[in-house]
Amino acid sequence: MPNKIDILGTAAAVAKGMGITFKEMLSPTVTDYYPDTPPNFQERYRGTHVLQRDENGLEKCVACFLCAAACPSNCIYIEAAENTDTTRISGGERYAKVYNIDYNRCIFCGYCVEACPTDAITHGHGFESASYNTSTLVKRKEDMLAPVPPGAKPPVIQTGETVAAH
Repeated sequence: MPNKIDILGTAAAVAKGMGITFKEMLSPTVTDYYPDTPPNFQERYRGTHVLQRDENGLEKCVACFLCAAACPSNCIYIEAAENTDTTRISGGERYAKVYNIDYNRCIFCGYCVEACPTDAITHGHGFESASYNTSTLVKRKEDMLAPVPPGAKPPVIQTGETVAAH
């Protein structure tokens, strides 16, 4: 036979839980009017990735492959190329010629952001990336690059014909 103390403790716990439920029922409802107004995200929100540029408009990514090595889901693919005197894309010796992230596999863990020594990849606040077609979820470097800062000149890629003309 149960103790009177056990019965009273159980009844007190149920009453406490019902009190919290009743208090929440009387509090005002918070509604986000998403399509009409943009959502308000916290600063730490992990949205779609952004490849950052420096103040001169050059890409920060130096193709060190640390982000791809840190990724537990293997969703980052990088191909490196060398910077030359005529073609300067990033501040380092190399740059990422190809930088793809497969959002079919990405788990938004943030390990790539933590592993990057140049702070080239960050999480933005983009969240509208759902799609019925999985091929559209593979984002290329051009899709993720941050815009060139005002007053900076974007990197100029010279082809063989323009180099020969000079």
